[in-house]
Formats: sequence, structure tokens, C-alpha cells
Amino acid sequence: MNIVLLDAKTLGDDLDLSPLKKFGTLTIYDTTSKELTAQRIRTADIVITNKVVLSAELLDKSPRLKLICIAATGMNNVDLKVAKQNNIVVKNVAGYSTNSVVQHTFSMALYLLEKMAYYDDVVKSGAWTESALFTDVSQPFSELAGKKWGIIGLGAIGKGVAKVATAFGAEVNYYSTSGENLNVTYNHQPLETLLKESDIISIHAPLNDNTYDLINEFNLSFLKEKSLLLNLGRGGIINETDLAFELDRREIYAGLDVLEHEPLLHENRLRSVKHKERLLITPHIAWTSIEARKKLLDGILENIKNFLET
Repeated sequence: MNIVLLDAKTLGDDLDLSPLKKFGTLTIYDTTSKELTAQRIRTADIVITNKVVLSAELLDKSPRLKLICIAATGMNNVDLKVAKQNNIVVKNVAGYSTNSVVQHTFSMALYLLEKMAYYDDVVKSGAWTESALFTDVSQPFSELAGKKWGIIGLGAIGKGVAKVATAFGAEVNYYSTSGENLNVTYNHQPLETLLKESDIISIHAPLNDNTYDLINEFNLSFLKEKSLLLNLGRGGIINETDLAFELDRREIYAGLDVLEHEPLLHENRLRSVKHKERLLITPHIAWTSIEARKKLLDGILENIKNFLET
């Protein structure tokens, strides 16, 4: 078997990929551009891709290809219809990053809620040293206990966030973007109500026709003053230009781990918000704990093993 890994760099330099070699001849590329993809998969029996797109045209030009392992949960980078027509099996890995994303959600929330950027600077700049006070309460922060936490998308990650938020003493409500994922444990609210009443809102939904531009100029105004809006679902769910203007207009806070275009574009309006301390952006890392990436690799290995045994 010729096995080709197209974008190993996205999995991290610290991950041991050698177990893949037991299935055949392994060729590893750190990254693969659109122009090089056809050449690199032409003689492959198995292709592993995280974000490299495998279009219908590319699949039609890869007669040996038997299995595509997606190093992620989302499968939108592969033309699944053409893959099926060409008898190419496509496998993803689900559930590997739940704990990592839940943890990152609270890292972002607490960083913003407790004004960590400000207080870190107060100490490192020497301002605290010169103050003659043992403490600094110039930027008051609140506790999670007693707050209303709204969740958009109550899948496995959303439920994990709900569990932790409840442990902190927050009241959890949620909005189902499909209208089908109803859960009796927590109170379901219409989106407008959720935005108006929540102190913290975290998004854990997929990107689809129901969620694209879900949060925009028309409903951002519903957010409570000093509320937190977190997106750990998919870029494109929040209109980033509209969010930038809202951040400039009044005191709300936002934490984004996903953007519509990644990496962040130079012209993205979020780069020029006036109050940068109200905005936290991380480079799509919520899923990347070492434990999660090891689970991901284990899932890929299992998918290849099961395929070869059938």
C-alpha cells in the first residue's frame, strides 16, 4: 500500500507518525498546495488529509485510490459523492477533541471574564510595583456562579461545556440550530432570547445553511452589555465585520478560535478594533491538545486497520 499524508504539519511536529508505516510505504508532506495535490495522490492507495481539498476532478485522476482518511471530524474537504461513485472509502475521526475544545472554551471565557490581559500587563509593565498597593481592583471582574451561559449547538462538545458551566454554578440554556437536537436536561430558548438573556454565549455548532452568518449586525445588538461571545464551532457562523463594528460600538467581549478565512487575513476588520483587550483570537487550536492529537492518530490507524481487514 502506498500511503500519502498530505499535511502533516497540521498534526504537530511532536506526534509520532511512524505507526502508519506498518500498513505500507509512507510518504509524508508537511503541507500540500492545490497545485501539487494531483501529483502527490496519483499513485496513492491511501491518502490522509486534514484540510487539503480532494475535489471531484482530483479523485477522478487517482485510479489507485481506495481509502481517504480525514484527520478531522468535518468531511467538507472531500467530494463524498464522487468518492462513492469511484468506490473510494472515506473515513473521519469523531469525538477525539471533545475534552480539548471544552477546556479551551473555559480558557477563553476566564481570560476575558477576569481581564487577564490587563492584569498581566499591569504586573509586567511595573505599574503594580509602583502602586504601593498589595492588590489592583481597577478592572472589576465577575464570577461564573450565578451567570447565564447560553450554548449554540448542544452536541457532544456543547454538552461538555454545559456540564462544566453547571459545575461553576452557571445557569445553562441552549439553542438548537437544527431544531431537532432537543435536550430535556437544559432549557431550550429561541436564538433571540438566548442572545438577550445570556451573560456568556459559546458556539459549538457546525457550519451549514442554517448557521452561516447566524450571528450578524441584526442580532449582535441583542447582546447584553459586558457579555461574552465565544466561537469554537466554525468560522462563518459569526459575521466578523459586523462583530468588529459591535466591539467598537459598546462594551462586549469576544473570543474566537475559528475564522471564516484561516489564517487571519490582513484585511479582516477584527485586526483594527479599537479595544483590543475585548477581543481574544486563537489560531484554531481548541482541538490541538497533545492528548486529542494522539487520539486522532489512533483513530486514523484504526480506520486503516479496519479497512484493510474488510
